[in-house]
Amino acid sequence: MLRRLEWTVLRRLDGLLQGDHRTLMRGAGLDLADLREYQLHDDVRHIDWNVTARLQQPHVRVFTEDREMAAWFLLDLSPSVDFGSGEQRKSQVLLDFTAVLARLIGRHGNRVGAMLYGSRGRPEVDAVLPARGGRTQVLRLMQMVLQPPTTAAAREKDKAGGGATQLADLLRAAVHTVRQRSTVFVVSDFISEPGWEKPLGELARRHDVVAVRLLDPLELDLPDLGLIPIRDAETGEQVLVDTHDAGFRQRFARIAAQREAQLRESLGRAGVDTLELATDEDLAEAVLRFIDLRKRRQRFGRSGQFAAVPTQLPARTRESLRTPSQGA
Repeated sequence: MLRRLEWTVLRRLDGLLQGDHRTLMRGAGLDLADLREYQLHDDVRHIDWNVTARLQQPHVRVFTEDREMAAWFLLDLSPSVDFGSGEQRKSQVLLDFTAVLARLIGRHGNRVGAMLYGSRGRPEVDAVLPARGGRTQVLRLMQMVLQPPTTAAAREKDKAGGGATQLADLLRAAVHTVRQRSTVFVVSDFISEPGWEKPLGELARRHDVVAVRLLDPLELDLPDLGLIPIRDAETGEQVLVDTHDAGFRQRFARIAAQREAQLRESLGRAGVDTLELATDEDLAEAVLRFIDLRKRRQRFGRSGQFAAVPTQLPARTRESLRTPSQGA
């Protein structure tokens, strides 16, 4: 699978993320290496005034630049992510995105780590992969995502619904786990109980955070499928709905549009960049669009609209979100 992604996606993205740490991905910064006497060509901003006063001779700080970057993937693998109305599910998009970005970042000496939430069918952080480099680390991460529940009890609990997702638990755990300044990708559909906004903002104050939002067109627009049962993947609750009712479909689209607006507003308030990945969209195109957004945001400054603006949705997804709600 990783080889397939390397040929189909990585070749198109190669070189766009690495070598541009200042504009796309942040390294750890500058480390103090030495102190020496001031010379005429030195920048006066590097003078160490404490040492200068103590030795009665101007001294400057000498730094070494740390280009190594650490990237963490906070992966929401709760039951709602295991959904897709087309050829692939949100969980497949999550896996492909994580594999591509981890490989791009990790193969040039940078380190990648991950925290998995809900991978055993229970609403909890159930696996942590410490940040390391190399292709083996990417393969280990993919194996962790693909690994099914190991016990029959866990499988039965997954079928019955393990409880509502508490994304805040994953974010709080990351605040205490990810110590070194890093680039953090929160990969989730953000279908969760409230309360995740505050820990996301706290995480964003310490790290460069990217919210990678997974979505499926069917979550925005419900087609006319007649009388169908719908099951809540989080709780296991089932209801019978009549999708032939135009009024019901319009109400569904209106509520979906309201949730979209609230979600984007919450992500904007948290101060994170947003990448939206739809199950019916080409992964490479979405990532390239996001890279362009990051570059433009750096040119115009971090404060402003770019921190809150998500990448553009596919045309058919945007149309499905607008059309039903216009007549509601």
